[in-house]
Amino acid sequence: MKFNFENLNEITRELMISEINSDNEKERLYFSKRFNENGHKIYLSMLLDAVISGDEETLAISLKTNNCFAEKEARSGKNGITYVKIPETANRTLAENEFNRFYIRSLALQAITSGQTLTIYRARHSDNPRHESQIMIGVKILPDKLLTDLRNNIGVDTALGLPAGPNSGLSVKLT
Repeated sequence: MKFNFENLNEITRELMISEINSDNEKERLYFSKRFNENGHKIYLSMLLDAVISGDEETLAISLKTNNCFAEKEARSGKNGITYVKIPETANRTLAENEFNRFYIRSLALQAITSGQTLTIYRARHSDNPRHESQIMIGVKILPDKLLTDLRNNIGVDTALGLPAGPNSGLSVKLT
């Protein structure tokens, strides 16, 4: 199901592009460990295209149609290393998480500049929302701390818990 990014506009998109380019220049742009060679080559351009004129769904479709993921990944277990099929939803999970991360970073920059606050909300419907996600809805969050957290924790869980893990559907809005 599609996200409802309440503050996705041209200013937000421009700041998202700036944040992506900054990460890329610093060699801090997150590349999925599930990417194949093609994914590593074209991810940046697909991400930028989605931010310029699309959304998380545009990115997910591009990742899938451009065959960006390996077929299998190695997993360590009690029987040693095994190879398992990468989930069919890997493209959607990555697209939602990374698009949302840059969206949140953009809103944090806007909030810092304008003196506004950020409020956590459910941007995508969930039939079975996690309790941890539910209690975050409506919480106001300091934009400078959130921005620092997201810039420092690339592709991993953040200290402040936003985004709240894969498939949480949580984001922020300007208030």
